[in-house]
Amino acid sequence: MRNKLVVLVIVVASCFAYTKLMARVGSGSPPPDAPLEQQADLIRVYKSERRMVLLRRDAPISTYRISLGTAADAGPKRREGDERTPEGRYEIDWRNPKSMAYLSLHVSYPNPDDRRNAEAGDFPAGGDIMIHGLPNGWGLFGNVHHLWDWTDGCVAVTNPEMRDIWARVPNHTPIEIMP
Repeated sequence: MRNKLVVLVIVVASCFAYTKLMARVGSGSPPPDAPLEQQADLIRVYKSERRMVLLRRDAPISTYRISLGTAADAGPKRREGDERTPEGRYEIDWRNPKSMAYLSLHVSYPNPDDRRNAEAGDFPAGGDIMIHGLPNGWGLFGNVHHLWDWTDGCVAVTNPEMRDIWARVPNHTPIEIMP
């Protein structure tokens, strides 16, 4: 029994160290921008369906299965650390090619209403809500990540999907996150 416990501790510690190391290495080079006619002018996230759609002139141009925050079904994000995915209208306000997860696009959460609601409850609103791929070094798990919600409130896709999204979503693209 003791040997099994030692092996388990070593495996867990190794996975943790590997994840930390790969987070420092980064995602690599992001893809070039897609041609303008292939770029989205709106992102719509349907939390209950675990689906994200890129739209151009109200027509879907791409659809993705997603994973969300571990408490996504408990309602909209209310405060830092609640592991819920926000609901409302935001925008993609910056991007990070060297994030701990494979590429990432930042969602402009919290908006003024989110801040007011958090302050009324006397807690921080939180932030760093992203659309991202899998943690660096774990991309081989691909679609397995859809089996459960595992983020801290972000929207996660596979790494190849993230490359496509990165190329098709310019900064300042509005994003609507719906229940």
